[in-house]
Amino acid sequence: MESPFKICIPDSVLEQLQQKLATTVLPDELDDAGWDYGAPLPDIKRLVARWREGYDWRKQEALLNSGMPQFTRDIHVDGFGSLNIHYVHQRSGVEGAIPLLFVHGWPGSFLEVQKILPLLVEGSSEYPAFHVVAFSLPGYAFSEGPKKKGFSPKQCAEVGNTLMIALGYPQYVTQGGDWGAVITRFGAHRYGPQYIKAWHTNLPMTPAPSLKRTPWTFLSTTMERTAWYDKKSSGYFKEQSTMPQTLGYSLADSPVGLLAWIYEKLVIWAGEDYHWDDDEVLTWVSVYWFSRAGPAASVRIYYEAAQEGNIFTDLPSITIPTGYSYFPNEIVRFPRRWLKAPTLVFESEHKSGGHFASTEKPMELVADLRRMFGKGGPAFGVVPGKTGYAKEIKAKL
Repeated sequence: MESPFKICIPDSVLEQLQQKLATTVLPDELDDAGWDYGAPLPDIKRLVARWREGYDWRKQEALLNSGMPQFTRDIHVDGFGSLNIHYVHQRSGVEGAIPLLFVHGWPGSFLEVQKILPLLVEGSSEYPAFHVVAFSLPGYAFSEGPKKKGFSPKQCAEVGNTLMIALGYPQYVTQGGDWGAVITRFGAHRYGPQYIKAWHTNLPMTPAPSLKRTPWTFLSTTMERTAWYDKKSSGYFKEQSTMPQTLGYSLADSPVGLLAWIYEKLVIWAGEDYHWDDDEVLTWVSVYWFSRAGPAASVRIYYEAAQEGNIFTDLPSITIPTGYSYFPNEIVRFPRRWLKAPTLVFESEHKSGGHFASTEKPMELVADLRRMFGKGGPAFGVVPGKTGYAKEIKAKL
């Protein structure tokens, strides 16, 4: 059964957070270190001070509750029993709107749907509207976390599909970035085309061409952004994929440790033209701190996925229409000719933007979805009977 949900963090939890912040011990920093060694000390000092005095969680809590209809529902997952899943569900007022499942990643949460939600549910005679569902991955935000080993992106895809069917959307489309890209790809492979009719991602991935089989394609290609990520920004991935529990003690016990771990990624993965507001950062981090299963639960998906293969190369085949949006500051970028596939029907190249497309570039991402699924678009009408267009209002004579 679906249950309405309102975020309401107990006063005792807020008081405990303040107590921990009051006893924070910060490390020293080398002169002129900047971002070379990680999150700069001046930035963390400023954010901690704001978190202690000035930042109003209750205000943010009220905004989240009023701006996004939230619910919980028990979802059965094969081999793992039932999990109580938190999700946002907003139906469009447009008859025949297209059901869309949005899937977030790390270090994001359901907050990633916040800016695009009011845009997606809009409809007119010029562009389609969507019924939007965005669930918190198990172990994230206010979803229950799995208790057994082996809960991987495949199980997350199962949760999403079961949820959509339970909500009355037996046929739908998907969108995701970061883990959302991986999860929606697994979903497209397993549940398309019976349930999932098309999918779109802002993190396109593909196995690299073989040096032996296609030497000119391989040698003629440069991947500067991907090389930067591998050399400078992938340490978190290796730790979370190998020993997530060890890291989890710091994330669960130290709000400042959690803040620095997430803040680093928010800043260096975003596009150069996006500047995070301090309260925005603190809300993202607070959702992890206040999460139902605790912040350590969120990083275990890396370990579980690593046990099943390499997420960058061991990618399942897809038979449904696929759309890609390219943002220049995405953490991993593959040459577009590597990404060509028979199912790829939509591509959009953007001049700015990074890893957090729905937050950094909400208008651009929504415009891509409207173009892909709108009239004249390559995936128009993929959900039978669902075009998402509001009826034109004819002027009276």
